[in-house]
Amino acid sequence: MTRQKRRKVLRRTRTDVVIDILGEALGGTVKTYLSYRCNLNFVRFNRYLTELLEAGLLEVIEDPNGNVPLYKTTKKGKDLLEILKKAEHLLSL
Repeated sequence: MTRQKRRKVLRRTRTDVVIDILGEALGGTVKTYLSYRCNLNFVRFNRYLTELLEAGLLEVIEDPNGNVPLYKTTKKGKDLLEILKKAEHLLSL
């Protein structure tokens, strides 16, 4: 890839990352899988995870097998996800 082409590659916005995390956590998932599916490094992912947990958009639930905690999108998170997806769709028109 040439330098000029690399400059045209757009980075994801903060909103894009939040949409990805909330969408992937709808059914509840482990932290590693969530980080992997959202294509974020450990430091950046933890920053987002902490903010979303503190905002009440994600919650930690017990794994039925008791192995590791699961992260799941809350009702508030689902509402925000729906709004962000609608806004994204409207802006793309």
